[in-house]
Amino acid sequence: MAPRPPATDHARPGAGRRALHPLIALNAVLVLVLCVVTLSPPVGAEQPRERARGDYTMVGGSIRGGASNAVFVVDSVNQELIAVRWNHSRRQLEGIGYRNLGTDATRPRQAR
Repeated sequence: MAPRPPATDHARPGAGRRALHPLIALNAVLVLVLCVVTLSPPVGAEQPRERARGDYTMVGGSIRGGASNAVFVVDSVNQELIAVRWNHSRRQLEGIGYRNLGTDATRPRQAR
C-alpha cells in the first residue's frame, strides 16, 4: 500500500475562507485605529479663536520729532491700534507701531 500524503487545510472545502475572517477583522480594527489617531486633534491643542470683524476708525495726525504725518487706525471691536506713515522715496506705507488697547487698559498706568 502506498503512503497517503498528509492532509492540508486546502483539501477541506471552506477552510481557507474561515482562516481569512480573523485577518479581515484585524485589518478593519487597524484601519479604525489609524483613522482615530489621524483625525483626532493633538492633546492639549486649543482651537484657534476666529478674529472678529473689525470696526475701523482712521485719524490723521503729526508725529513728535518727525517731519511727516501719520495715520492712526483704531479697530474698536478687537481693541487694537496701528500707526502708519507714507514714505515718499519708496512710495509705500511704513508701519510705525502697534498697540493692543485691551491689554493697555487692564495694566496699571506707570509714571513717566
